[in-house]
Amino acid sequence: MTDFEKQISFILELDKIKKITRQTYLSDGSRKENDAEHSWHLALMAFVLADYANEPIDVLKTMKMVLLHDVIEIDAGDTYAYDTEGNKTKRERELKAADRIFGLLPEKQKAEYRALWDEFEAMETAEAKFANMLDKVQPLLLNDASGGKSWEEHGVKKAQVLARNERTHEGSETLWSYAQSLIEKNAQKGKLQ
Repeated sequence: MTDFEKQISFILELDKIKKITRQTYLSDGSRKENDAEHSWHLALMAFVLADYANEPIDVLKTMKMVLLHDVIEIDAGDTYAYDTEGNKTKRERELKAADRIFGLLPEKQKAEYRALWDEFEAMETAEAKFANMLDKVQPLLLNDASGGKSWEEHGVKKAQVLARNERTHEGSETLWSYAQSLIEKNAQKGKLQ
């Protein structure tokens, strides 16, 4: 295949991300979002909220990172954040998926995009910390807006949310502080056990 044909193949393969349903409801609670909507929302948040990053970030790099971070779910599936059993095999499934999906691309793009995915996963750079913070805060925003619908549906506990977000502050102290207020509000309302 030519590089162009590989790129088209990758683009068509990524269309499948639209079929991956997440457990988080849209803000109006009408239905659950899909991975494509989630990734788009994070990319939007990346440039709208970039000023709140703890450290200066490369916004375009961060946007690429959040747009690519869940493409592996085409093969690995979406593992719900509070699914204890599913999370035991998540890393292995995602690494295998990353090899296949990024392997569809021409070598230069394969290396660049896989490196962005690996960087997101490692959460060591300013961009990766901010991207991960967005990935954690966005579902909190939607859960709050939908009246805690997903949390209630799954019997999620406040302690679970806090544990999942133990490093969220590394991306943005400001946004983590806001997220904490949402968690507390929903705990007081009984939306989080």
